Amino acid sequence: MEGIKFPGIYCISVIESNISDHLFQFIREIKYIGMTNSKGGLKSRLNQFDNTLKNRLQHGGADRFIHKFNGSYEELVQKMFVSVWSFECEVDSNKYEDLIIMGEVAKSEYICFAEYVKIFNALPEFNNKKDSPKASKQMKPS
Repeated sequence: MEGIKFPGIYCISVIESNISDHLFQFIREIKYIGMTNSKGGLKSRLNQFDNTLKNRLQHGGADRFIHKFNGSYEELVQKMFVSVWSFECEVDSNKYEDLIIMGEVAKSEYICFAEYVKIFNALPEFNNKKDSPKASKQMKPS
């Protein structure tokens, strides 16, 4: 994916039909909206998401996916589609321009939440922390 080394927003949908050739739009099947301002960019954050789906807990949103889709990793990823919106900047910089862009990333995540809520009257399923528990919180200590 282009721009994946930069910070940005990502939306993860779970849908039976192949939507990989479609332009992005807010659809009900978006299950999670996330963002990253980390040095590793979107690539690192999406790897953390994927690792969590493989039961190596690194991402809270993905932990919520595990709770609901407690099944085959292979089966789930066949139905998952990721859209990214990257923001080119130097994460390590303290330059005005880069700091403004980093702020835009965080602001844009909330704008995405607002647009989704405007259309569907609710947050995406796994952004709703109250109604979507994490699998790791359901495990009983041994």
